[in-house]
Amino acid sequence: MATASNVSFASPLADAKYAQIVGHPQIDGLLGRLAELSGWQIAFTILLVLIAYDQCSYLWQKGSIVGPAWKTPFIGPFLQSMDPKFEEYMAKWASGPLSCVSVFHKFVVIASTRDMSRKVFNSPSFVKPCVVDVAHKLLGAKNWVFLDGKAHVDFRKGLNGLFTRKALELYLPGQEDVYNIYFEKFLKVTKDAEGKPVPFMPEFRELMCAVSCRTFVGHYISDEAIKKIADDYYNITAALELVNFPIIIPFTKTWYGKKAADMVLEEFAKCAAKSKVRMAAGGEITCIMDGWVKAQLDSATWREREAKGLSMEGIEKPASLLRDFTDYEISQTVFTFLFASQDATSSAATWLFQTMAQRPDVLDKIREENLRVRGGDRSKAITMDMLDEMVYTKGSVRELLRYRPPVLMVPYVAKKPFPITDTYTVPKGAMIIPTVYPSLRDPEIYENPDEYNPDRYVTGDAEVKGAKNFLVFGTGPHYCLGQVYAQNNLALMIGKASMSLEWVHHPTPRSEEIKVFATIFPMDDCPLTFSKRA
Repeated sequence: MATASNVSFASPLADAKYAQIVGHPQIDGLLGRLAELSGWQIAFTILLVLIAYDQCSYLWQKGSIVGPAWKTPFIGPFLQSMDPKFEEYMAKWASGPLSCVSVFHKFVVIASTRDMSRKVFNSPSFVKPCVVDVAHKLLGAKNWVFLDGKAHVDFRKGLNGLFTRKALELYLPGQEDVYNIYFEKFLKVTKDAEGKPVPFMPEFRELMCAVSCRTFVGHYISDEAIKKIADDYYNITAALELVNFPIIIPFTKTWYGKKAADMVLEEFAKCAAKSKVRMAAGGEITCIMDGWVKAQLDSATWREREAKGLSMEGIEKPASLLRDFTDYEISQTVFTFLFASQDATSSAATWLFQTMAQRPDVLDKIREENLRVRGGDRSKAITMDMLDEMVYTKGSVRELLRYRPPVLMVPYVAKKPFPITDTYTVPKGAMIIPTVYPSLRDPEIYENPDEYNPDRYVTGDAEVKGAKNFLVFGTGPHYCLGQVYAQNNLALMIGKASMSLEWVHHPTPRSEEIKVFATIFPMDDCPLTFSKRA
């Protein structure tokens, strides 16, 4: 009697087909040769297949746009990108309206012209800001800067009130205090160096970090913590470079950046807890964090009264009804303000001091204007009305941002295939980067574009003629919330410096060369000496 173990349930037809395959001489020969291959030969064969796939994938995504004919297997131009050269960026922008590279798994399309860049900025249905891969790990995957569509619009509405004219005036006293402290420090740096020039870029980075922290979290944070953040923020910047190793490995740039970001988030969360206590007790708003916490408390009060059916007479409804945010969520949001401002304002401050030293005629006009609006009293506290009168100072800042734009490129990612032209579609998942530098040096818009000339914005037509070209703060739904704040802050800084300090730039052969480190700086880090103005 047959047992279950020796009963066959195979189809006779299937057995016949299998027998034909096994018995085929060519198939048998191929299987035999594969069996003879060593492990190294199999591995090498797989590697060749992967290289071919990587290359074919790159060529398919590249399509008709400008880019290298061949890609270095897997890594692409990663090694060259570890030390980016401004001249290489210039060559890339000059190669065509659209160009591309492929690094690791990321295909990158670069939009070089004004119109191509504006199309990216203004196409939220196709693209969204992505910063870089590691940014989600540093800033938090749920950070508001990664929101898209209605969620982003709604969140942004709740922040708009922090950058109104009324709000910006509240932050001015704290900013002036920081400048007074650091200008004295600049004098000490020169004195300690016995009058010899010192590269001041690191000092400007610390200054702008201190101004930002006092503006964003007020005096809830200690001077020691600000110094720690300023020192460590370099690691965050390095971790967020456009091209970096895509995963966090101990003792790499991204690892050090993550440690620094965690430290900042922890400090800001402590500040949020203190602000909540103070605002609940009726304290006055002195910083951005206070303003946002107060808006949350007002929203909670409105909802509570509404839920209880109480009278709303005499109570102003908040412009945006906010939910209650945790200390960590507040910390994350305020950290994005630091992230957006730190490198950009550090770059602008460095170039501003260097350029003013090179153009004493401009600096003299700034000094005269600042003394005039203060009635000759250089210690007089600044107001928004006084800033409004500083037409030449603000024009000088705006021209500096055109002449030396801190942010060259803004990374976006294609949410779906993006038909950016009639002949090319950016693949879904590709990074697409609008560039601002070429549009700011367009000779058809700006006469002698390589010359620093504040009169373009003071008496000229650059503001109107260059309205579509001035992409320093982006455009579209993700334009920079703090653009007015940033320009006022820089005007306040250089105006106060003009009245209280004298400084000399000590040029080197590399002073006008551009170093790219997230933003741009002079290659020699701006050697200066400072002295007190009588």
